[in-house]
Amino acid sequence: MSGAVLSPGVVVIDDDYAMRLSCGKILTKMGLRAETFEDGARGLEGVAKLNPDMVVVDLKMPGISGMEVLSRVHEIDPQIVIVVITGYATIDTAVQAMKCGAYDFLPKPFSPDELRLIVNRGLERRRLALESQRHELERAMLTRRFVTFVAHQLRTPLVAVHQYLNVMKHLDQSPAKEHEWINRCLTRIEELQNLIADWLTLARVEGGAMLKERIRVDLGQIILDILKAYQETAAAEGVSLEVQVQESGLCVLGDRNCLSVLFDNLITNAIKYNRPGGRVTVTGTVSAGEVVIAVADTGVGIAEKYRPFLFDEFFRVKDESAKKTAGTGLGLHISKRIVSEMGGTIHVESQVGAGSVFWVRLPAAHDPETGIGSQNDAGAETDSNGR
Repeated sequence: MSGAVLSPGVVVIDDDYAMRLSCGKILTKMGLRAETFEDGARGLEGVAKLNPDMVVVDLKMPGISGMEVLSRVHEIDPQIVIVVITGYATIDTAVQAMKCGAYDFLPKPFSPDELRLIVNRGLERRRLALESQRHELERAMLTRRFVTFVAHQLRTPLVAVHQYLNVMKHLDQSPAKEHEWINRCLTRIEELQNLIADWLTLARVEGGAMLKERIRVDLGQIILDILKAYQETAAAEGVSLEVQVQESGLCVLGDRNCLSVLFDNLITNAIKYNRPGGRVTVTGTVSAGEVVIAVADTGVGIAEKYRPFLFDEFFRVKDESAKKTAGTGLGLHISKRIVSEMGGTIHVESQVGAGSVFWVRLPAAHDPETGIGSQNDAGAETDSNGR
């Protein structure tokens, strides 16, 4: 059946027919794909063809010895787990096999239970090794992508700044033109500063440095402070700010700096991706032991095809209908990491041309006297519009 997950494969190499038959039956009953071979040469051909997860090989065989099979199997795939069978169960033999790369050994005679135990342990080791290898590959791919992104994101503004300054150095310009170009340089430098700040924030979040502190934090006050700080920015964009949160009672246990970064990202995005005459509304309530914050805007909205990738690292919506805004593509990714680390959730509801609502749900801090999340815990609910 196409797409079916294959059970682990085990190759048994032993010149003893009875041993091959016995091992094959035991492994098959375990639900494994078992293949047996009578000598080292055929066994190595089978390993190359079948790409098994484990090889069980007798050390003492005519022709190619078990020790040679062991080393040549690892040339085919270093991650294959090898168990050696030996009739000479001495410490020296076991040590020699281990030095050649064997996972473990089985002294003859051994029981079916002993075989099952060592096979299960070996396959678990193989699974963990492959999982680790996959994580390393993903990390390497992320690193390459990150380096490519860094090269592009840093080079673009630096080249622009260099060009502006170089022209100003060699040409006589009017004071107005020089002032314009200096402002352009400052804008580009600010982009670099924002990019570096986001990278450092992401590094601290991923390293857990920003999430170790767990103190009682009032989200209502944090949100009010952020909105106050962005009054002038919003006014310059022709956007009005509205707030419907309590000044107290919206408490969570967390790091104040992380929570400030989280809601700063959401509120600045709501302003940036809005339209002249638009509105940003932040609401906050407590429901079922959770603090629920909604950041709503009346902006361009987000097309459905982009929403699954919205919280991915470096992702930015490419939409010709949307105005171009500066950004690093890290803000929402950082926000998602902070919320997840705090045991909460974040999601978006959006309609193209009508705006978006970002919902953040975080576990409410229990009142030390009442034992409940907040004074509004008993019945406050929010509708899908955040009101």
